[in-house]
Amino acid sequence: MSFARRIVVLLALLGFCPAVLLAQGNGVLGQDTTDTQGFRVLAGKVVNLHGDPVAHATVMIYPLTPFRLYETDNRGEFQAEREFINTHSGMDDFSVTVKVSKKGFQDAYKLTVMGVEGKFEAMLITLRPPQNDPTVLSQSDLIQGISSRLRQLGPEDGLSAKQEKNYAHGVQEFLDRNHLDRAVQDFAKVVKANPSCLRCRTMLAMAELKWGDWDDANIELGDSVNAIIKNSKLGRPEPLLAYGTLVSWQHDPAKAASYILEATKFAPRDALTLQELGRAQCMDFDWEAAGQTLKKALDAGAGPEARLLHAEALLWVGTAREAQDELNRYLDGQETKKMSPLVRSLSDRIEEKRKDAKVYVAAYAKLQARGEDPIDYLSHPPKQIANLEPAADQSSLNSIMASVGNSIEELYKNLPNTSSVEKIHQETLDKKGKVGLTHDQKFRYLCLIPTELRGPSVDEYRADPTGTLATPSGLEENLMLTSGFVGAALIFHPLYQQGSTFRYWGREKVKGASTYVIAFAQQPAKARICGSFHVGATSRMVYFQGLVWVDAESFQIVRLVSDLLTPLPQVKLDKETTEIDFNEVKFNSVNRKFWLPGQVTVTLDWDGRTLRNKHQYSDFLVFNVQQSSRTGMPKQASQASHDIQP
Repeated sequence: MSFARRIVVLLALLGFCPAVLLAQGNGVLGQDTTDTQGFRVLAGKVVNLHGDPVAHATVMIYPLTPFRLYETDNRGEFQAEREFINTHSGMDDFSVTVKVSKKGFQDAYKLTVMGVEGKFEAMLITLRPPQNDPTVLSQSDLIQGISSRLRQLGPEDGLSAKQEKNYAHGVQEFLDRNHLDRAVQDFAKVVKANPSCLRCRTMLAMAELKWGDWDDANIELGDSVNAIIKNSKLGRPEPLLAYGTLVSWQHDPAKAASYILEATKFAPRDALTLQELGRAQCMDFDWEAAGQTLKKALDAGAGPEARLLHAEALLWVGTAREAQDELNRYLDGQETKKMSPLVRSLSDRIEEKRKDAKVYVAAYAKLQARGEDPIDYLSHPPKQIANLEPAADQSSLNSIMASVGNSIEELYKNLPNTSSVEKIHQETLDKKGKVGLTHDQKFRYLCLIPTELRGPSVDEYRADPTGTLATPSGLEENLMLTSGFVGAALIFHPLYQQGSTFRYWGREKVKGASTYVIAFAQQPAKARICGSFHVGATSRMVYFQGLVWVDAESFQIVRLVSDLLTPLPQVKLDKETTEIDFNEVKFNSVNRKFWLPGQVTVTLDWDGRTLRNKHQYSDFLVFNVQQSSRTGMPKQASQASHDIQP
């Protein structure tokens, strides 16, 4: 209702004057005996949740007569003009309800007024797709969970005695009679008279949301959250919980979690608030925190949905047995095969983890039988450090990691979309290291840095000399495809450092420069980025450990070596070693230097075979992303057999 209220104020100043002047013209002061006639205008733009225009949406405006349907143009815009006679001077006569419909979206509604020609503002109406994502809190559950707490409010909530009747009537229209348009009007009057009643605002937002007015619901909750930020004494959990949930629906779980976490300060033992905080943490892959939060939610009395989420978290931070026990409590005797696809999928993944555990034990037993130790960069100084000056202790680690994080953050924040020449040399090796089959290819490599809500990432494409997107060949010859190296350094970004454990080994000279040598190992329960390994239709997530050499003056990464955190015997992947040498790159159009992969070597021990790919990058240029329309750029990166992805 916020936008509509602003229009009402504007038209109230303009709407009374003509009626009074015409009355005076007839010689009867204060008595309106002459009808007014003129144009009233209503205009707006219809967009989706991403802000993109929605064309050819149907717009209905009622109770205008004669009835007429309008349609948005290619820019998502519409405008309605009506010439009609008004026999009253009251501004409310021009109040209308707008309904917008489009196949594939939920209907949207908005209560507003038609403006005087030349004195109107265009409204924004957001269409949402049908809510069929089982991983988020449903709209009905949110509205029920929030509105049931707000049925009765009083002076302690900021509701004045004069508005108690209007609020009670709005509650009846909303919760008992399902007259949503009437409820919205009642609650809007209450909020206008009691702007500091944040629970009143939240109730208005819930009515607007159920009615289909996403924009005004979002505004009401946003205004409430801002009020709490400015004055914590106004703090209530409901606005923060509701707003955080709306943010989660827009697939920004980290931001959603921050709002809901704030709500727990005002309701630390509220089951729904804790459940939704745990859900947001699950969506953000913060499994360890999610497991702890959801345990608190269950202790506070949360229902089966929290238990299912807890089983998901335990799949990552606990054992397969613990996850299965929690899932069994959720099932409560029901058969898994009769449950939803979400439940069946979780059950399958728990069983997969149980089998994986057995395979890991068998694989490590074979290593020990051969007298080999698993790779462990954190515990043992690796052989790759030829002239290490050992560190006396770990006292410098935090400051080094902070500086490395800053340099990586600056890299991905300022890196333009780039293109370069990529040469790929693929080969097979026998048991003695002798090269067998080889294959050479050359591409124009395109690296795009998208604007991501969930954190920095990299999109990678390859094009042939004609500019057409291409995928490296070689799979038919049993060679491998590898990619994703610009994103390898993301592990050290401040947003992602918490997903790994680090150890400072000391210093080493690299090309005459002093470098810090840091070991890292990802923690699957905390890591928000990982790699992937594909064999045919089978795909497995890959976590890494390794070493990084950091320039002691600039804190830029100059070399990175990584190996598998654990082998993946399920897909017959015993070993994968990636070695990346970074080179300093400067673009003529950008007054900044960037450290980007120059040479990359990937060696794989898979299914009894050894495969090796070498990549070389040169001739870096700034790439204009607008060229994508000419090259047929897809929405997602080209499929590759190995990549880094958040």
